[in-house]
Amino acid sequence: MCGITGFVTFRPGDAARLETQARAMSDAIAYRGPDSDGVWVDDEAGFATGHRRLAVVDLSEAGAQPMISADERYVLCYNGEVYNAEDLRAELSPHGINYRGHSDTEVILEAWGRWGPRQTVEKLIGMFTLCVWDRRDKRMWLVRDRLGIKPLYWGQFGDLLLFGSELKALRAHPDWPVEIDYDAIAAYLRLAYIPAPRSIYRGIQKLLPGTILEIAPGEAPRVETYWSLDEVVRTGTADRFSGSDEEAEEALEALLGDAVKRRMIADVPLGAFLSGGIDSSCVAALMQAGESRPVRTFSIGFAEDGYDEAPHAKAVANHLGTDHTELYVDPATAQDVIPRLPFIYDEPFADVSQIPTFLVSEMTRRDVTVALSGDGGDELFGGYNRYLQGARLDKWLTRLPGPVRATMRCALTSVSPARWDQVFAALPARMRPQNPGNKMHKLAGALKADADQAYLQFLTQWSAPETLLQNGKEPPFLTDDPAVKTLVPDTIERMQFIDAKTYMVDDILTKVDRASMAVALEARVPILDHRVVEFAWRLPPAMKIRDGKGKWLLRKVLSRHVPDRLIDRPKMGFGVPIEHWLRGPLRDWAESLLTPTALTDNGLNPKPIRAKWEAHQSGWENQQYPLWVVLMLQSWFAEAR
Repeated sequence: MCGITGFVTFRPGDAARLETQARAMSDAIAYRGPDSDGVWVDDEAGFATGHRRLAVVDLSEAGAQPMISADERYVLCYNGEVYNAEDLRAELSPHGINYRGHSDTEVILEAWGRWGPRQTVEKLIGMFTLCVWDRRDKRMWLVRDRLGIKPLYWGQFGDLLLFGSELKALRAHPDWPVEIDYDAIAAYLRLAYIPAPRSIYRGIQKLLPGTILEIAPGEAPRVETYWSLDEVVRTGTADRFSGSDEEAEEALEALLGDAVKRRMIADVPLGAFLSGGIDSSCVAALMQAGESRPVRTFSIGFAEDGYDEAPHAKAVANHLGTDHTELYVDPATAQDVIPRLPFIYDEPFADVSQIPTFLVSEMTRRDVTVALSGDGGDELFGGYNRYLQGARLDKWLTRLPGPVRATMRCALTSVSPARWDQVFAALPARMRPQNPGNKMHKLAGALKADADQAYLQFLTQWSAPETLLQNGKEPPFLTDDPAVKTLVPDTIERMQFIDAKTYMVDDILTKVDRASMAVALEARVPILDHRVVEFAWRLPPAMKIRDGKGKWLLRKVLSRHVPDRLIDRPKMGFGVPIEHWLRGPLRDWAESLLTPTALTDNGLNPKPIRAKWEAHQSGWENQQYPLWVVLMLQSWFAEAR
């Protein structure tokens, strides 16, 4: 796991200056790879690339990057891990390659020279972003893994093309004309993240998952798709798994078991995040099932009621027999992370679970260098509450006349979110959803529209983001694309598909990458092995959601290792009590960022934002999420300047 960056102009340049610029870009993301660094320059073509290394496999100099192929034609700068490197090494054996070490980097590089770009990347199992430079033909390729686990930004300005794992690497180049994209901010205000391919800056975009960008002298950049979730869905839903429940269980456990086993290859200490939920418990169980010694697991807890999953994680760890570490975080420690968030996340990002994700990464890094995570299970196997809510809503919407919907909306919104919270507080804890007041008001908004717009309402933080901006137009979202409904007719599967293309990549995986890499921890996600993804999309919907519960098949696999009583509970978010902090210890900090002057200076309209702030402070409304979106934007502006 590492950080990569670089640029190309396709015109001769001074070698020393090129190296200095590439090193400055690499140094900007040094925390991603603190073990070593390297720069390589082709001054005839104006190409330079920099690498920061977190040594995980082959810790020797033989694994250092940028790496030159044995025939000296290709140069590779690479971030990530490829888990089938030994299989590929065996496949390449007829070519008689004299390897210098046992790193996966060298295998990718030599495969590229024998098989070419597309055939090579189609063979890779793993998470990766690649920059490959052809010294002979003066041609460059940038590649991103199938699911978008690893980040890669790029942009072209005249004859300068920049790329890097994070935006701050690009900002270090003196010739980048920095300009903020307020259309991207409009999308951010709705979703709490900036959806690909946009970034916060005009002219800089995220390379889409499953694509290869190729550029050569005198040619415009050309992007080729080598793996498409759209095609996976098309072929998977046309060729459904037809076996029994038991056969599906066996198949999924075999796939997940292999995915987990491959991700346990490392020359450094390794462990797993464990929340006690289905996904992380399944990963930990499969890790422990293949080991004679206890695997390391890690969780954090909060004292606040409704936010503490640590006891559930500990119960699962005790049953599995893992070597478990937990840390209870006091509010002051969690709040101390907040000033660091704009630097860590590099562009506006407002998933409040960014705080505990960083804290668990920081704690885990004290003992291990690699941690396996359970991310991806919700999107693949139907775990989010909104899937069930959306399916029910879809049935209601087709039956309810407009006047009845309007009456229901009025009834739901006549009760304040705070009062709804009080009503739900009467339920037993195991039946009580998080932030019910917010959800009831979102449900009211969803009653206005069809199922797709209702789904978007579930995701929405600010329903009219353009009204918050002095300039900026909200770009279309996937729910606006009629082709999506044609591709995925089933309501729940369509929500899963859109989540996997947007929320999973630009929120969940971004959150984990930035939080873990900020402390030089490699996070691996076995559930997002592309073979598991392809299998999941062949499953009939009833094997994902059954008897009113999501992740049915994943639960069945887990129940082979962990008793149902330890995991059968309502889904909890990985959150922190921002609602209360904004009325208490964070109030002065938030107020300083939300003054009319501070908002206006950054191109925002104060009136609707101040209205939510004052409503939240009154205690009658919980506006923590929309306010957090604005606060993270304001914090980012302060950091960027």
